[in-house]
Parts: sequence; C-alpha cells; structure tokens
Amino acid sequence: MSLLPQLRYPTVAQLLSSAGALAAHRPALCTLRQVGVSRAGRPLHLLSVGHAGRAVLVVAGAHANEPAGGSTLLALAERVVGERELRTDTSWHFLLCADPDGASLHVTPAPRSLLDYHLGFFRPAAEEQPEWSPAVLPPHRLPPETRALTAVIDELRPYLQVTLHGTDLGGSWVQLTKDIPGLAEPFAKSAAQLHIPVETGASDAAGWSASGPGVHVMPSPDAGAAYPSMPDDARQSTWYRTHRHGGLTAVVEVPMWASDLVDDPAPHPAPAAAIRRLARRLLRDGLEVERVLSDALPRLEGVDGPMLRAARWALELVPGLAADWMHTPPADDTMAYVGSVDAFGRRLPLRAAAMLLRVLKETDDRAAPHLERLVATWSEAFAERFRARWVPLEHQVEHQSRTVVAAALHARDQAE
Repeated sequence: MSLLPQLRYPTVAQLLSSAGALAAHRPALCTLRQVGVSRAGRPLHLLSVGHAGRAVLVVAGAHANEPAGGSTLLALAERVVGERELRTDTSWHFLLCADPDGASLHVTPAPRSLLDYHLGFFRPAAEEQPEWSPAVLPPHRLPPETRALTAVIDELRPYLQVTLHGTDLGGSWVQLTKDIPGLAEPFAKSAAQLHIPVETGASDAAGWSASGPGVHVMPSPDAGAAYPSMPDDARQSTWYRTHRHGGLTAVVEVPMWASDLVDDPAPHPAPAAAIRRLARRLLRDGLEVERVLSDALPRLEGVDGPMLRAARWALELVPGLAADWMHTPPADDTMAYVGSVDAFGRRLPLRAAAMLLRVLKETDDRAAPHLERLVATWSEAFAERFRARWVPLEHQVEHQSRTVVAAALHARDQAE
C-alpha cells in the first residue's frame, strides 16, 4: 500500500490517517499509539513497526517549516514493512510530528516559489521548539512536546535516533552526535544520483569535524562554540539524549530548492572580509525589520502569540550573530562555507519579516504593504543570488530515506 498522499507535503492529519491505515493493514506488525500532547492539547503519535528489542527512532516535524520529513517518514515506514531484512533484528519507531502546534501555523505545504514559502512561514522561538528547548530552558520549564520526546527515547533506548530536517535553499548534509563510519559514501552517492548538492561547508556545523563531504560530527560538550552568541547549542538538545543509552543521533537535512554555491570546496580568496560584509548586511536588514516592528508595536498592544514571539526572537539573534561574524575568525575558508553563511544571513531577517508580516496582515496594519514588498524583494534576491532550482519532492524523500537506512545499517554494524 502506498502511504504518500500524491507526493505532497502531508498535514499532521494526513500523517495520522496514513499511519493508522498501515497499522490497520498490518496489525501483527504495526502499532500506533499516543505518546503525549502538545501545549495546545494536540496529540503526539508514535508508529512502531516490528518487535525486536534493538530500536531505531525516526522523528519528523521538529521544525514546522521543514515539511519533507513527514513525507520521508511515511516512505520509510512503508519500506520497513515491505523489506523484512530491515526489521529482522531491529524495530522501527516513527514519531509522526514532534511539533503539531507549529505545523498548524506553517501553511505552505506545496510552495511554488521562495515567496510562497515565506508568505506562509512559521518557525517558533527556541524555547518553543521540542528539540532545542533544553538548550535554553531549565528542566522544570520544558514544553510537553520535549518531555514526550525524551520519554520515548528513554523507553525505546534506540541505538540510533534520526531526526528529519530540511533547509529552504541550499544543499543536503548530515549532523551526527557520534561518527558513523561508512555513512559518507552512500550519502554522497545518493545526492549525486538525485542531483542534490552536498552542503560541504554548512554554517550550522561551523567548526565541526567531517567524516566525509557533508557529514559533520558534532564537537564534544566541552568544545567552544563557533558562534558564541547563538543560544541553541546542539550539544544541549534532545539529540544527545540517546547517549544516555549508548546510542547516537543523526540529523538528515535536505533542501527544497538546491544551490550549487554551497557545494564548492575551492578556497575563498578572502573569507574573513566576505563574512564581515555579510555581517554588515545582516545588521542592515535586521534593522529594517526592527524599524517596522517598533513602529507597529503601539498598534499591536494586546497582540501576542507564537508568530509575534518568533519574529521578535529571530530579530534578537541578529546583533550577536553579526558580532560573531565580525570578530571571530572564519570556521572554514571555502567558497561553500561563505555561501552557506550568505544564505544564513539572508534567511534570518527574511524569516522575521515574513512572520511579522503575517501578524500585521491579521491586524490589517498599515505597515503590511511595505513589509510585503520587502519580503517579496528579499525572497526573489535570495533565489536569484543562489540560482535556486526546485528539488522534486520525490527526490527529497528518496535521498532522505536512503540516508536514514544507510545510517541505521552502518550504526548497527558499529554497535555490534
């Protein structure tokens, strides 16, 4: 049976419907159960395939604006049911959506352009993100989604957790909490076959070691952070929860739009100067959105909610990140790394502007038309600068699925 709903990004309701259909079709093999609720009372569901004690946990929907993971999760579940060898000594467990509240707010399931994507954009502040909240909140304040996820990890004790992420524009890369020897080769082969660039200098993994192009291994907890101002240190996230049980986590990123500018390993002629220029642009763009927000705030008295909180949080990151880029030596000197930093610098104020625009539109604020023009201009410039090309959803899903299976097999061999 095919679980993918016509190769579109599935909603949480569609994920649940497909998972329920699979569990009903193969009741001796599959179970579907609720493992928690969100802050707004939405249920969190876990689909399990197989009964072996050794476990793989796959998490989708940790970031609402990264929708490919739901499609990949369904494809993986179908594959595991159909391929007995994948479950002879391993059970597979799929958390359908880690943040259903966020998923309800990101409303562009099938964008035609970066502008479409940003007009429906939502990504919550760090303390409201299930995987990241432990990096910025004390344990007694963790949201229920985080507590549900950590409880599942502690129950299953997976030798591998895979969390399915994505980027709007760029390439594919993998982040590992421990190295998985042998993963780099099948990852690179899959990306090449599907014409997906490998993000060899991902700014998200600045300063990390690499076991192969695009396969980055997170530093030890006592190592210094490449961007000291950033609050969401991956080493404090739920990704490290698996280490309590002898496991590890792989984060598999796949782009919606691809750019070959993040796949160029050639040395940049002047990386420090280039990144300082990007820092100045980041400050300028952030200030432009901040001015709109400051002007609108008196008219937004009494308005609150995750959209406005997220926009303000994104803007709060700008000064510190720009200072990091200004005053810290580049973590990498390649064209790919400078390209990834360029994309990051465009992405942050654009996302803040997009979320603030949604707030202003809801209140019919007079600043909305100006901000909408800014979001359109920045989206178009982003796509043009990086020569963006759409990655067909079936390629996003296939590459992410292949990488998950390869990670599971190589990590299993390592554990043995």
